[in-house]
Amino acid sequence: MGMLCAVSFNRYGRLYYLDPGELRPQVGDKVLVPTDDGPEVAECVWAAQWVTEETDGFPRLVGLAGDDDLHRDEALRRRKAEAKVAAKRLIRSHGLPMKVVAVDHVLGSADGGGERTTVYFTAPHRVDFRSLVRDLGATLHCRVELRQLSARDSARVQGGIGSCGRDLCCATFLTDFEPVTIRMAKDQDLPLNPLRISGACGRLMCCLKYEHPLYQRFQETAPAVGSRVSTPEGDGRVVGHSVPRDAVTVRLDADGSRCSCSRASVCAPRQAHDQHYTP
Repeated sequence: MGMLCAVSFNRYGRLYYLDPGELRPQVGDKVLVPTDDGPEVAECVWAAQWVTEETDGFPRLVGLAGDDDLHRDEALRRRKAEAKVAAKRLIRSHGLPMKVVAVDHVLGSADGGGERTTVYFTAPHRVDFRSLVRDLGATLHCRVELRQLSARDSARVQGGIGSCGRDLCCATFLTDFEPVTIRMAKDQDLPLNPLRISGACGRLMCCLKYEHPLYQRFQETAPAVGSRVSTPEGDGRVVGHSVPRDAVTVRLDADGSRCSCSRASVCAPRQAHDQHYTP
């Protein structure tokens, strides 16, 4: 058991959980977060509070951001904006089929580390950007790297709103992309319309995987559609499933009406158990 707080480097961006240590940051406070390139400024969006999980593996806050840290962060954001504008202008002048997604910049450090700009882009195929890198380096006066992103990584970096009306999962809490197949949509009786089951990235929505294990377990034990079953209201034939309710829809032989029964009440093993042990 320990304390955790959540921070974000951008408004509505991904949340990062850290151990506040002796600090007690409040919502809106600017804090210093350890990164591979040194401490960076982030905003606290979830005040430090006690949690039941172990917090030993979480990184610890470096401290609260001071005036020098805020000025450095402002200079960093300004350099990112300038690099993005320059990259877009040079891409147009070179006539390359590239789209700038994001720009990352590392300021020069006191130990001699030089400035570095990383430009993330998407493209329909591999692009020869060697001349672009040279021109960017001459324009920005620093070392430049270009990295091509996949469609899913591009959506994660840019963020956005999904069809559910909430922020994209990949931009908020997903740490990696698990395989998603069209079979998962079929198992959940979803319409196989690409516009209905595709995310902002154009690929199958990651959330198709969330409830898929539930549907698999249901289909393993529930009677198939068309099979005959005995229900508390009489015999009938299964005409539908309701997985979230863990129920099946049965058309009764007696009057043709439909009733919704729990899966357990029409499951053969459960019925055999009740007949054996019920006096």
